[in-house]
Amino acid sequence: MNLHQFRFVQEAARRNLNLTEAAKALHTSQPGVSKAIIELEEELGIDIFARHGKRLKRITEPGQQVLKSIEIIMREVGNLKRIGDQYSAQDSGTLSIATTHTQARYVLPTPVARLREHYPKVTVSLHQATPAEVARMVIDEQADIGMATESLADYPELVTLPCYEWQHVLVMPHQHPLAQKERINLEDIAAEPLITYHPSFTGRGKIDSAMAARQLTPKIVLEAIDSDVIKTYVRLGLGIGIVAEMAMRDDPIKDLAVRPMGHLFGESVARVAFKRGAYMRNFVYKFAELISDRLSRDLIGRAMVGHVADYEL
Repeated sequence: MNLHQFRFVQEAARRNLNLTEAAKALHTSQPGVSKAIIELEEELGIDIFARHGKRLKRITEPGQQVLKSIEIIMREVGNLKRIGDQYSAQDSGTLSIATTHTQARYVLPTPVARLREHYPKVTVSLHQATPAEVARMVIDEQADIGMATESLADYPELVTLPCYEWQHVLVMPHQHPLAQKERINLEDIAAEPLITYHPSFTGRGKIDSAMAARQLTPKIVLEAIDSDVIKTYVRLGLGIGIVAEMAMRDDPIKDLAVRPMGHLFGESVARVAFKRGAYMRNFVYKFAELISDRLSRDLIGRAMVGHVADYEL
């Protein structure tokens, strides 16, 4: 058996068992792909794919196990290819970060600046995306590290660790009637036009769940992915806003009243994610440590090999 056979099997599975498409992606011939897969099956003594004539119809049960092993092998081959170049340049290279707008705008500037102090030869590439896109970029190795609040822990290909908790806050003009109340409840919020995050971003699920539990339907007039956009429309008088607390810490205008909403929506958790089993350079570990004092090279290393539960604080 050889790596070519592994690549052909893996690509055939990726291309929905279309050998023509697999061959095109691998810049080879369809008969060559088919022959290599058959030879591997003969060597292993099993059918990786069930066939109808010459066409692949489905992946067999033993084939599923073979694919899992091939994925591990090819990932480690990729790591081996990177180790030589990267180990000789541990203090230089590119740190690719996939994250949401809120993290990029309000949380990461200081860690990025401090990383540049430690590693001046490192270039930082910042990709802003939805939480689902953040996860996919890390899985596809387009990013070394991902950071978001929603759903990163839902991907088995990722190791995720919590780095800090935060809560939502309600923002409104100082003259708004709710700004005069000592304690705001869900009914108060549901009675007002509301501006907040798109459902896929920044803990929005906590807001929806809390409202649904009380059988309330909020009057959402605008959804956005950007905290600054939410604040802009609140200032224009479209409604009250719910944003992440870090979006108000250094707000320069100070024209909005801010009320904590932890008692209504609970705490949200920001998480960092790494591809399970990936090779990581020194500055990736360092950046994680700069994000949160909860994260350390030892903790991340143990989590990557399964010795720390993904949810461990």
